[in-house]
Amino acid sequence: MGTDEATQRERQTRPELVVGLLAAPGLSSDVAQDLAAQLPGVMRQRAPDVDWRFEVRSDPLVGAAGIDVDLVQLSRERLLEEGWQLAICLTDLPLRVGRRPVTAYVTASLGVGVLSVPALGALDIEARVRTAALRVLEQLLSRQDGRRDRAPADRGGRTRIRLRLRHIQELASPMGHPHVADREVVQYVTAAAPGTLRLVLGMVRANRPWRLIIGLSRALVAALGTAAFGLTSPPIWRIADAMGWPRLLALAVGALLSIGLTLIFSHRLWEHSRSRATRDRVALINLSTTMTVALGVLTMFAAMLCITTICDTAVLLPPVLEHELAHEVGFGQYVRIAWLVSSMATLGGALGAALESDITVREATYGYRAADDAPAQDQQAE
Repeated sequence: MGTDEATQRERQTRPELVVGLLAAPGLSSDVAQDLAAQLPGVMRQRAPDVDWRFEVRSDPLVGAAGIDVDLVQLSRERLLEEGWQLAICLTDLPLRVGRRPVTAYVTASLGVGVLSVPALGALDIEARVRTAALRVLEQLLSRQDGRRDRAPADRGGRTRIRLRLRHIQELASPMGHPHVADREVVQYVTAAAPGTLRLVLGMVRANRPWRLIIGLSRALVAALGTAAFGLTSPPIWRIADAMGWPRLLALAVGALLSIGLTLIFSHRLWEHSRSRATRDRVALINLSTTMTVALGVLTMFAAMLCITTICDTAVLLPPVLEHELAHEVGFGQYVRIAWLVSSMATLGGALGAALESDITVREATYGYRAADDAPAQDQQAE
């Protein structure tokens, strides 16, 4: 009983440190939820003399691409509103210093760190964000430890936390290297070329391109209807048999371009900015949008090709096809037919995509950002 009372008394006397995780809706918010579940256990192992609590809040402004938002000030205001001791902002926007991507920056005087989730790349993102968040915490605690307005007891506790956190060795190249911008700000900057590539791939990963076509019901219905017509049309069989592979490839490229350009320009996915502060950011967003759409329509074409190949080999019996083509048929003829039908289906999908609403297309491409970007674009157009 005495041991239990001592343990309870020790818990009551231990300081509690509340860290707020302010995240953009979507991938960043999902990662923040994982951090809130995992980091308390990690921090208790490294700093058992402190009670750790992580709270997650979602804010669309953290991921607002079309407007210039001071993420540090936004996080600081939320920190004061929620009563947090420290705050880490997880954004899916690109951060840059000149031409070099910034994965994170820490403003110790305000108790705020900002972490760009896409800048860490597209692979093993949960582990990379976790270790990056630990490094941000280390910087916040170590730099606040030296401030003269801290009480001696608080300073000693933070020193012990800092010493334990310095044992973290798993952060490698994706985080970059810390650069002290001034006495209170530390930036983690990566090399220009590999860092930018990693950033763009991370932005594409955040857009989840494999969900693009699934979210466009009208485009899918139009594509499947066109494919069904093509598979049962003898004239299509004869055209496919007569076409050479260069022409078939050109037709597929044209179909992919048609649906891609329809999605981007008909539904205002290509963003514009008159502000110099956001111009580089918008350029990176447009590049990631183009790659997202390209991967989405390529996925659609590949899936359609597999489906039509399976269907035509199952439905079109060789005697029937030989009768229509007037020669013996092999697997090559089936692939030609499937390729032509898939290209036609992609063109049909472009017509269906043109009929989709702007909000539906933006939700399929960006998720949460669909509703948030529209007001920003309206502001830029005024």
